[in-house]
This record gives sequence, C-alpha cells and structure tokens, in this order.
Amino acid sequence: MTQWVYGFGGGSADGDASMKNLLGGKGANLAEMSSLGLPVPPGFTITTEACVHYYSNGQSYPADLAEQVKAGLAKVEGIVGKAFGDPKNPLLVSVRSGARASMPGMMDTVLNLGLNDETVEGLAALSGDRRFAFDSYRRFITMYSNVVLGLGHDDFEEVLDDHKDRLGVTVDTDLSAKDWEKVVADYKRVVEERLGHAFPQDPHDQLWGAVGAVFASWMNDRAKFYRRMHDIPESWGTAVNIQSMVFGNMGETSATGVAFTRNPSTGEAKLYGEFLINAQGEDVVAGIRTPQSLTKAGREEMGETAPSMEEAMPDVFGQFVDVVTRLETHYRDMQDIEFTVEQGRLWMLQTRNGKRTAKSALKIAVDLASEGVISQDEAVSRVEPAALDQLLHPTLDPNASRTVVAAGLPASPGAATGKIVFDADEAERLAGLGEAVILVREETSPEDIHGMHAARGIVTARGGMTSHAAVVARGMGRPCVCGINELSINDKAGTFTARGRTFKAGEVITIDGSRGEVLDGAVPMIEPELTGDFQTLMGWADGVRRLKVRANAETPLDAKTARGFGAEGIGLCRTEHMFFDDTRIAAVREMILADDEKGRRAALAKIAPFQKGDFVELFTIMSGLPVTVRLLDPPLHEFIPHSEADIDALAAGSGLDAAKLKRRAKELHETNPMLGHRGCRLGVAYPEIYEMQVRAVLEAALEVKKASGLAPIPEIMHPLVALGLEMKYLRELTDRTAKAVFDEAGDSVEYLVGTMIELPRAALRAGDLAEHAQFFSFGTNDLTQTTFGISRDDAGRFLQAYLDKGIFETDPFVRLDQDGVGDLIRIAKERGGAARPDIKTGICGEHGGDPSSIAFCEEVGLDYVSCSPYRVPIARLAAAQAALHAKAGTEREKDR
Repeated sequence: MTQWVYGFGGGSADGDASMKNLLGGKGANLAEMSSLGLPVPPGFTITTEACVHYYSNGQSYPADLAEQVKAGLAKVEGIVGKAFGDPKNPLLVSVRSGARASMPGMMDTVLNLGLNDETVEGLAALSGDRRFAFDSYRRFITMYSNVVLGLGHDDFEEVLDDHKDRLGVTVDTDLSAKDWEKVVADYKRVVEERLGHAFPQDPHDQLWGAVGAVFASWMNDRAKFYRRMHDIPESWGTAVNIQSMVFGNMGETSATGVAFTRNPSTGEAKLYGEFLINAQGEDVVAGIRTPQSLTKAGREEMGETAPSMEEAMPDVFGQFVDVVTRLETHYRDMQDIEFTVEQGRLWMLQTRNGKRTAKSALKIAVDLASEGVISQDEAVSRVEPAALDQLLHPTLDPNASRTVVAAGLPASPGAATGKIVFDADEAERLAGLGEAVILVREETSPEDIHGMHAARGIVTARGGMTSHAAVVARGMGRPCVCGINELSINDKAGTFTARGRTFKAGEVITIDGSRGEVLDGAVPMIEPELTGDFQTLMGWADGVRRLKVRANAETPLDAKTARGFGAEGIGLCRTEHMFFDDTRIAAVREMILADDEKGRRAALAKIAPFQKGDFVELFTIMSGLPVTVRLLDPPLHEFIPHSEADIDALAAGSGLDAAKLKRRAKELHETNPMLGHRGCRLGVAYPEIYEMQVRAVLEAALEVKKASGLAPIPEIMHPLVALGLEMKYLRELTDRTAKAVFDEAGDSVEYLVGTMIELPRAALRAGDLAEHAQFFSFGTNDLTQTTFGISRDDAGRFLQAYLDKGIFETDPFVRLDQDGVGDLIRIAKERGGAARPDIKTGICGEHGGDPSSIAFCEEVGLDYVSCSPYRVPIARLAAAQAALHAKAGTEREKDR
C-alpha cells in the first residue's frame, strides 16, 4: 500500500529533511524540526505523489487516501487532546501547500479550519475569550470563501468597513466579541446570497474542500507563471500540510511573525523580521496593520516607536533567538521562519532556506564559507547563477515608486531611462547629441543595429525571448522588453498606446528589463558593483570549472565588456553586424548590385579595410585569446530596403540606381530566407566574399602580432554547412587564401577552420565534416529552429499555448531541448570526435548563458560555451556548479 500521509509532532516524525521531493519543502522541514525536539504544532503531510495522482486521474484522490487522512487526524487528536469537529473541545487545523521548491504566495492556505456555528462556541468556552473565537471564525469564513468557494475578498471587506464606520473605529482589534458576532452573521449572509447555499458547517467537508483547493492552486495562473519563471517542473506537484492551529490572536500575550536569520537584502548577519501582537499570519503580510520590528536595533534603525518583540516579549524573544540560531546551524544556511506565540508559548510553523537578493546570496555564501560552516565548493553551489543578472546591470531603486504602463517579456535584464524614439536613425542622432533614448519598435531588424546600439534600452511590440531585439540587446548589455501585446505603435503619428494611455516621441519612460515592464517617467537607478564578495566567489568558481567561457561579441565595446566579466575569448563574432555601419553599408549594397564577379570584387575592396580594422581592434582587446569569426551569414536581401519609398530614398541619398535596386530586391526575395541563400551558400556562390573576409581576418592577426608580439588565435567559422563536400570546398578556399596572405607578408599565425552546426544533417554527418573542420560550434538558436521547424521570431504567437498546456515544459529557445536538439549535439560530438579526436567543440547560441544548458554541455564534454557579454559571469558560475555536480556523481559511483 502506498503511504500518502506522513505525520509529525510530539517530538517525532515519519519523515525528515531529505524527503523534500515527497513531502515538499514545508512538510520535510516540519518533520525535521519535530525530530529536533523544537516546538512544532503536530500535523501530517499529504505527499506530492498524491497531487500527481490527482492530476493523472481526472482530479480524483487515491482510493486509500481518505482512510490515511482519518488516521493522521486521530494521531494529532491524541497528541493535542482535542477532537476534530467536537463542539465542546474542537481541534482546528491549518491547510497549507508545500512544493519541493519554495513558491511563496503562489498557492493557497486556509487557517482556522474546523470552525462552525457549534465549534466556535466550544472554542470560546475553552479559551475563555469569546472575542478571540469569533475573530477566528470571521477570518476562517473569509479565507475559506475565497480559497475554496471562489468568492472575492472585496465582498467581506465591504461588510467589515461598514461595521467599522458604524462603530467609529479603524483597527480590527477595536471590535468587541459582540461586534464580531454581527460580522460573522453578515459574512454568512454574503456567502448564501452569492452562492445560493449556506456556508459549509461539516468540518470534514471543509477539510476535503481545502485539500482540493490546495491541489487546484498548483495549476492556478500565478503558480504556473512562477514555475515558468523559476524553471520548476509542473510534474512535481505540491504536498498539503494539515497542522493543528496555534493562535497568535489570543490577546496581548500572543503574537505572530516572520523572521530571517540574516538580512535577505544585504546578507548582514543580523536577525531580521517583523511581528504583530494579537494577530494571525495573514495580518503580517496583508498590510492591514503595520508590523513591528523583531529587535530593538531594528526598531531604532527604522525609526519606529512601537516596541519590538525583544522589548515587548523579552522571555519569549530569548527562546526564539535560541531556536533560530539552532535552525541556521542545523541547516547551514540563512533561514526564513514563520512563528506564533500563543499566550506566551512559542511555536515554530515553518523554516526554509530564505529567498534573497543576489547581493545577499553572495555575502551569505562567502561569509558561511569564511566562518567554516560550509566549504568553498558549497558556497559556489549555493548561489543561483541567473540571480547574478541583478548585479551585472543597473537596476531600479527598490524603494522608488513605479507606474507600470505596459508589460511584456523580460528579454534582457537591467534598467534604463530615456526619451521615446521610434526610428533607429533618430535614436543615433539624439544619442550623438548626448540624449538618453529608448528605441520603441514594432520589431527590430539588423538595419536597426546602429539605433539599438545608440539607445539606452529597447522596447518591441512583437518578438520573443530570442527575437532579434532580445538577442542583440543581451549582447550589447541593453535592457529590453519584447512581445508587449498591449502596445499599439503609430509610427506616422510618433506615438504608442497601452492601457488607455498614449505616449509621444520625446516623452520620458523607464524600462525594467528584468521584470519586462515599461514605466512612466524617470525612475532612480542603482549601478552595479562587481567587487568584494562577487570577486571572491567567482575566483572560487573559476578554480573548479572545466568548461571555458567565451563571449558573443563583434564590437570593441562588447569585447571590452566581455573581458571585464572574465571571458576567455570570443566564441562568436557575427561579421554581418559590421556591414551595417554607415561607413560601409553603401559599399555592401554596391557589391549586391554588381553584375559580375569583377564588380563584386571592386566593391569588396572598399569594405576590406573596414573589416580588417574591426578585427585588429578585437584581436588587440582579446590579447592572444581565441576569437571565432563567423563569415557572412544572412541573406543579401537584408542589406537592401524593402519598400519602394525606402528604396527611392536610398537611391536619392546615395546615387545608386533606384530601378536597379528595386529589380535586385525582387531577385533576392525568398519565400523562406531562413532556409534559403544564406550562410556558406553565399561563400560557395560568391567565393570572393569569403576570400575578402578570410584575408581581412588573417591580415589583422598578422598586424596585431607585429605590433604586440602576441599572436592572436583566429578561428574561421563557416555557417550553415550541411555536406562534407561543402566543408571541403570551404576549407580549401580558406587555406588557399591564408597561404596567399602569409606568402605576401612573409609571416604567419596559427588559425583554425571550422563550422557552425545548425542543421540536423550536419549533426548526423558530423564525421564527414570533421575530415575538413577543426572545430564545431553548435549554433543552438538555429539548430533548435531547424529541429523543431519553428521560427524563433514567430514562435511567440503560439508558444504560450504550448507552455500553458504542458506540451512544452520550457521555451526551447531559452532552455536547450536536451532530448532532441541535445541528442543531435551528442551524435555530432561522438561522430566528429571519431573522425578527428582533437576536434574542439562548443556552443554559441543563447543557450550558452543558460545554467541548465551549460550543465548539459559539461555532461556531453564540450570544450566551451559562448554567450552574450553580460551573461559571462552567469556562465562561469553555472559551469563551476556543473563541474561540482559531475564530480559528486563520480564520487557516488566510486562509493557503490
């Protein structure tokens, strides 16, 4: 028989902290605290497996669950000496969720369950406090009606406000027992009027209603959103914790509160938290009453006059400090604790590893390691890599007021304030005048690159987390909010409208790329500081990781930023971004319009000095580190305007022939350019383009070697290769050009030739490619597109439905699909390695900055990951954690 119910309390428990997957975090820690002999109200946990069964079987409970719950209740009744539903001696319980990963506030809770018209009288008699009993009853009716019966809080708040107005009072604690009796009667009337039936009186019906509501809350919208945001699988389910009630609302000797053993914002090793006298838990978080500080020092720091717990309840506070100190020592981490004091007696309701800011996480980890509580390796494992985003970009002052005017996807972290502009050229012009601007577009294209670079931040109405705007913004370290469906842009009028408000070009807005929000006006910022604890922890991380970490960078600013964040080279330099600069775009278009090879070579000769200059700068900044240069990848039509009006304007301004431009644009048009004449197909059709680029790369390397004595390590990458014969042709073209350059210079540098694997065929036939390629760089953005047959720019139109329905557990463009795309990478690594044992392998798609994808790269044995510059520290930490995980796995295997 499956055990669905695990008891705790009375100094023992059926489970412990190691059973978090089964009991959820809350249930496992309640069991652990009980076994430690701490004062925990007794109860029992319905397992996460019961929740999984519930959803796998048409929302029905396991057949034997009811009997096990009954036995669990009986055990609690025996410990506390009360009976569930007994009118004279009632046991009341709380029913609370508890997933294995902490999801604070996302799921539902019911307190004071078991109260009805009879048991409330028993509670009043037992406690000798009729006011307390009916205060508890009104709380229960409100919470149960909201969580289980689906009524809103507003209906009840309106009733309570009417009573307060009638009585001339403002605080709940001013209401008497008689007042609460009248409120309860009105609350029950509200339920009957809204639902057509009386408030449920049977405690057992109440209990199963609450259990069902907690299971149901696992699938509510806010829980699903939170899971997506924190990569928590839907398949885990939630546990349900049923625990005997203790009451913080039994007068001036009772209280409730929340505490952290260290400051969750700063990491300072001081007790931090709040409490309320004569209150229940929801009062602390609901904002109805102003909480008081736990400590005298905290009260003085905040300038509060109400006494702290240390001052108001010194004896209980002393017990509390002993208990929380013991809990932090036991769990070896900062704890988030909920507690209640019932008539002078302390009860512990919950402990868990506390949520914390990135700054706090770093300080706590480093401090605990310095104190000898944990090892340096444990400290590295304790910090969530993705949380470092908070430190790498300017962020909004958390104390500043904010008015959200639109919300979309948090495509690139950080915050920026600036004037609205709707045109890339205007963004560049105003930035050149020293103005801070935010570029607002329906969507961006490569032609907007100069405006994106000039802007402080980017906003788009369309596009997903790996759209052009998102990818480029992350690479530039620009905050970006994409996919704002509520945003309506009128380019002609120079306005955008959202949520009933219209904003004009030139008005100031702020964007929060970490939360995906557009805010009204200027909001104060906090600049990042990457010293102290950050440097210490990253040094420890670099000492254990195996994977190298490179950056995707093509501008000097990108390269310098990447080096500052610890990048060990460039894993992807997209040369097409260099072509869009105003100083060279005319020559690029001249090349595209050329009628023959001679004309193309003449135009390319104009571009070559610029390309060489670009590479000289990058090689100089990288100081002998490897630089992977991807030769021209996008289809040529991207370099020509699309509309007739834009073509006419270009022709008038550049002297190019308008008719010829229009004809060439029509010739270059492709039904599906993603699968068209792009990548290495350009190099095969027009080898002179790749010859110019290879020459520019190697001449730049020779120039830097001569100037500095430090030879760069260029890695020349041919994109979109699918065939062994393609790779053979391109390798020969590269080597032939290199020989000519070296012969002319009388000098040489080491270089590698390889390919970006972004097609399933390339992965499957990697052995053919490896006969000619010295390295593979997996372009996981395109490999994901070609494997699924999904455009990353258009996926936002339907991807959400797939996520909501559980067809996709996560966005495959954000987290690598390890079963499909991952298998292709495994195959390519194996077959490429068989043909060329020393072949170098890495990834350079957006997945290079995703911690779970980095863990996959460690598992498969790739040599490096490459990501946008601002994600380099994240990748360094994630690579270290992946190495530690692999090491732990190896040690477990040895122990067996």
